[in-house]
Parts: sequence; C-alpha cells; structure tokens
Amino acid sequence: MSLQLPRRTARLTRASRTLALTVTLAGLMLMAGCSSETSAEWKRFAMPDPVTKQGESTLALWRGAWIAALITGVVVWGLIAWVVVRYRRRHDDEVPVQTRYNLPLEIFYTIAPVMMVIVFFAHTVRVQNIVLDDSVQPDQTIQVVGQQWSWTFNYPLPDDIKAEAGGQGFAYESGTASYIPTLVLPNDETTRFQLTSPDVIHDFGVPGFLIKMDVIPGRKNSFQVTPQRTGEFAGKCYELCGVYHSRMLFNVKVVSPAEYDAYLRDRVKQGYVSDQPLLGGSDATTQAGLKSEGEAQ
Repeated sequence: MSLQLPRRTARLTRASRTLALTVTLAGLMLMAGCSSETSAEWKRFAMPDPVTKQGESTLALWRGAWIAALITGVVVWGLIAWVVVRYRRRHDDEVPVQTRYNLPLEIFYTIAPVMMVIVFFAHTVRVQNIVLDDSVQPDQTIQVVGQQWSWTFNYPLPDDIKAEAGGQGFAYESGTASYIPTLVLPNDETTRFQLTSPDVIHDFGVPGFLIKMDVIPGRKNSFQVTPQRTGEFAGKCYELCGVYHSRMLFNVKVVSPAEYDAYLRDRVKQGYVSDQPLLGGSDATTQAGLKSEGEAQ
C-alpha cells in the first residue's frame, strides 16, 4: 500500500516564480533609488559616521560582525536550498528518505557557533581596549556633570588664559531645562571626559563618537576622544533619569584649536569662570570643596 501525496500543480510553480521575480525586481529598484547618503549608510550598516579616531575602531568591529553574520547566513541558506533541491520529491508516489540524525553535521553545528563566539569576544575586547585606552596623555580634561535635567561642562584654562581670568582655573557652560548647552572641542586634539553626577545615574553619549558611558553618583567614569573633523553634532542622555529626561540634550561643536582658545577667552570675558569645576546641585553652581547652606563654615 503506497502513500498518495497531493499533486503539485503547474499553476503553483508559476506563481512562485512570479513572486520571486517580483521581489528581486523590487529590491533592485530600491537599491537603484538610493542617494549617496543612503548608500554610505548601507556601507556602514546603519552605524553613524564616526567623528573620532576611536570611533573608527568601533565601526570596523560593527562592519566585521555584520559581514561574518551575512557569510554565516549565506552558508546556512545555501545548505537549506541544496537540501531542498537535492532531496526533493521527484515522483508523486515517492517519499524522500527521512534521515534521523547526522553525527558529523551535528558536531559541526555545535563547534562552529562556539568558535564564532570566541572570535567575536576576542575582537570585542581588543576594540574595547582601544576605545577606552587612557594611556595617552590628553591635551585637556573636561569635567562633564550630568544633573537633573541638563549638563555642565567645565573647561580647564591654559596658563595664558588663566591669567586673563584672574587666576581662576576653569571656564564653564551650564544648561538648564530650557537652555541646551554646547560642548566645544578642539579638532585633532585628545580630550578626556571626567563624568560625575550629583543626583541620579545619567548617560553621556554622542552618536558621532560611537561611544556612551554612564554618569554615576559617587563614581568618576572617564573616556577620551580625538575628533578628526570639524562640525556640529548632537548629544543626549541615554539613561532614563527622571521626569524631564527628554530635555537632557546638548550640542557638540568641534572647532580648530585657535577657535577653541577664542571660545575659552569669550567664556572668561563673559564671567563664566570658577576656581574649581562646578559639580552640580541647584543650577549647577555648587563648587568642589564648598559647603552647602546651613552647614558650619
């Protein structure tokens, strides 16, 4: 007694071919309509264009992971297609051989993913060490304060500008819930960010830097970047920190070293200077070492 299976119709085969052809043509039309900007995003696999030297390493890791994933997908899809074609039913009254297991294939499917995870892990650690490397002496260290609900940037003053500020050591830019502050950085110089918070956990991040880091009360986190081109970029808090978290925005402006010095002098001229960095509190006006109101002096 043989097993009778339903017949395949020519109409179903033609419909499948038509659907495959339609999907292929639609994909080609979409690719042809991409702008140069969209094409660049495809090349970066939707990762933002890196602004900093450290971001280049992150982008390389991202691309490598996607390429490895696509190669793995092509191999798996190819094997599936080969099995479908190779072991397809050739006659209406035929049932293909049903294989219960294949020991070599099962060993391969166990070992290969483990090796891939080890390789991914090794490359991730390598890039992390590059991005978080602080052995290079920075050209300046900016104290970044995340507070509910804005940012304060404390710039150390060079000796010549410090003299113009009456010996005070820092210029600052402080935002409020209604004012978005701007972080100014010199191009082709290494800047270290010291991150502090007086209240809750925030997260300091700029998409163009391809890095973000938590700002934790009672702990000083830090990382450094080396911008490679001038321009304006957007930054924000990536940690849900309270009711007005959505207002914790800031702008980043990368300028030439000469323009950076001019910016510091302008801060000094306008009176935005302090002996020590402003570490947060009410309107970001609490200086390091100063006691709060009501405490013994």
